Amino acid sequence: ECRVGGFLPAHFFWSFMNLQESIERTVTGLGYDLVDVERSARGLLRVSIDRVPGHAYAEALGAGEFVTIDDCETVSRQLQYSLEVDGLAYERLEVSSPGLDRPLKRPADFERFSGQAVDVTLKLAFQGRKHWKGTLVATPTAAWKLALDGEMAGQELTFNLDEVREARLVPVIDFKGRRKTAPAKG
Repeated sequence: ECRVGGFLPAHFFWSFMNLQESIERTVTGLGYDLVDVERSARGLLRVSIDRVPGHAYAEALGAGEFVTIDDCETVSRQLQYSLEVDGLAYERLEVSSPGLDRPLKRPADFERFSGQAVDVTLKLAFQGRKHWKGTLVATPTAAWKLALDGEMAGQELTFNLDEVREARLVPVIDFKGRRKTAPAKG
């Protein structure tokens, strides 16, 4: 990697854009949603995928809406072929689910997860803070609203996507299947 005056050369961005486009074309062609692409040290290429609601998948037992190992294997295998054909280099490939705290990056992500609990970090502080938590609410305009939780319950934060540094789903973990039942009294 050659840096000139602290900047990456133009061919770096061109190759990353080609890489991103190639990966997105392959992932969406297989019926998945591309969540994120990350290039890390030593040639690691990390790709996060998600299932698309309403799409029929070869189901693993109890998979439902969640990405399975089989999904990751399918995408990984196809990416290996397509990246080689496109002449895009990498050392190691890692395909995974986005996790329970899935990042929201594109307008389609915000639309899909409207009505769900999210953590939003703004680029600039509003009322002295950047981090907000609440339920995502769609509006008829380009703005979004967050129905706030906790001590600010009943209030809303209105924001545009260009004001957001990071947004993630709040993980919802259900341990119902692991609860011990109380012994029957006899």
